Amino acid sequence: MSFQTPLTICEVINDVHSKKYLLPSIQREFVWGPEQITMLFDSLMRNYPINSFLFWKVPKEKASEFKFYEFLRDYHQKDNKHNPKANISGSDDVMAVLDGQQRLTSLYIALKGTYANKIAYKKWDNPLAYPKKKLYINLLGAPEDISYKYEFEFLTESEATEQDDDHHWFPVGKILDLKELSDVMDYLITSGLAANPDKEKAQCANRTLSKLHAVIHVNRIISYYLEQSAELDKVLNIFIRVNSGGTTLSYSDLLLSFATAQWETRDAREEINEFIDEINQIGRGFNISKDIVLKACLVLCDISDISFKVDNFNRTNMLLIEKEWDNITKAIRDAVTLISSFGFSRENITSNNLMIPVAYYLKTIGLPNNFETSTSRIGDRKNIKLWFVSALLKRVFSFAPDGVLKPVREIIKTQSANGFPVDAIFAQFKGTNRALQFTDDDINNLLYSKYGHGDTLVILSILYPWADLKHNFNVDHMFPKSEFTAKKLKAKGVPDSKVDDFIANHNYIGNLQLLETIPNIEKKAMDFDAWLSQKVPAGELPDYKKKHYVPNVTLDFSSFDVFLEEREKLLIKKLETELRN
Repeated sequence: MSFQTPLTICEVINDVHSKKYLLPSIQREFVWGPEQITMLFDSLMRNYPINSFLFWKVPKEKASEFKFYEFLRDYHQKDNKHNPKANISGSDDVMAVLDGQQRLTSLYIALKGTYANKIAYKKWDNPLAYPKKKLYINLLGAPEDISYKYEFEFLTESEATEQDDDHHWFPVGKILDLKELSDVMDYLITSGLAANPDKEKAQCANRTLSKLHAVIHVNRIISYYLEQSAELDKVLNIFIRVNSGGTTLSYSDLLLSFATAQWETRDAREEINEFIDEINQIGRGFNISKDIVLKACLVLCDISDISFKVDNFNRTNMLLIEKEWDNITKAIRDAVTLISSFGFSRENITSNNLMIPVAYYLKTIGLPNNFETSTSRIGDRKNIKLWFVSALLKRVFSFAPDGVLKPVREIIKTQSANGFPVDAIFAQFKGTNRALQFTDDDINNLLYSKYGHGDTLVILSILYPWADLKHNFNVDHMFPKSEFTAKKLKAKGVPDSKVDDFIANHNYIGNLQLLETIPNIEKKAMDFDAWLSQKVPAGELPDYKKKHYVPNVTLDFSSFDVFLEEREKLLIKKLETELRN
């Protein structure tokens, strides 16, 4: 391995664009966020070192023995986050990147590509939640954040047009077209920046754009070492050592790297990524990661040590996982489908480890088809849901998940002849800090869940077992939320002494119900008693009250405290029935 003559960023970006540089299958995918990219560019502009790179030159006669991927060019958090497979059928040697992929991808996206990540308040399946953005630099001033010297931002085209006296957003990628310093001067003149009456602003624009030109075209910033060995074992060892510090390589990435290198008939990277994309589309959507799928592989293949250690990612285990891959994927897919039918999704599952024992059970009993709908499996599904909900609410996977997965796997392996062994699993953890049994205090504490909290929909799924939460059910305030202001409550005749308590308690689960979308829209902010009398037919009213735990009390606003107390008694009774096996 030898140190090479450094390159300019422009030279490297052109080579990435022409696919001279590729990524070996042992590399993980792009994971940097916008903040990391902007910090990289701020560092470059400040002449801070960005560490050296490590490239691997693979002779063309050896290249076909390995798998390579192209750099990601336009990142989209939902629809385009996987690297495309590279075609290496040409006659040239392959130059692969062993260390520096995140930095090179960030440089390429910033200079030639786009970045589309989800807007925080929009739903993950909304196409408008992922606006396409490019990297811009403000030529007229410094950012408010004093940890940065230069103001880089990912902006949409419309955002970038919002210029003022303190902002001129220059698309960073345009610097590739300004090859000579004279081109920079021409841009400053034609854009009017050079003629800015504020001389300090004009000078700032000149210094900033000239500096960016030097960083991209002039300074030889990309220092790199070149490894020319074609021995995979040696390259793997170098790769692991280079990526052993910090957070540059997770265990799941390492496992996937080994699987990709050692599977014989499948492409592990493509198989696993495609499978993850598929299962995350089930029902209302999930957020299952490589970590969960790869951990499930260890569990479902009955590998004795399921911890994420390099020793467990040996060739024997990887080939076993490859052999069992079809059964593993069916088990996980069926488990996710079943959990979705219970009403769960990415929105209300706090640990995806919960799915692994369900998948292991389905694999143990022979992967029956249509498990989630078969009438012969009703009792089994009830027991699985009891365990799932109890483990979810009790947070049994909140630390050291292997301490749950291993004993539960052993119980399922030896005691599943008569169905899902929920009693044995509950007995296993009784009296420990992972106890699944619910005491009176535990059940009472569930009533303190509020609208919008993660556990609330879980609890409502227990209270409404008849509701198919895969479809359009909404969490609704029985006594409408909008009416809980001091002014409105007093206007409804609520005594001053009760107003604060009413406001404090209206968001608790005692005032929440599940309604289908259309009735929920119709209800809007109608008072609960008025809505019942106007929208629920008299003949259906007794059944409605039973299904929604409506107590036989006065339902006007002035009696909200009585309603809440009596309804909570009904909810506790139902929770005791459902959560105690």
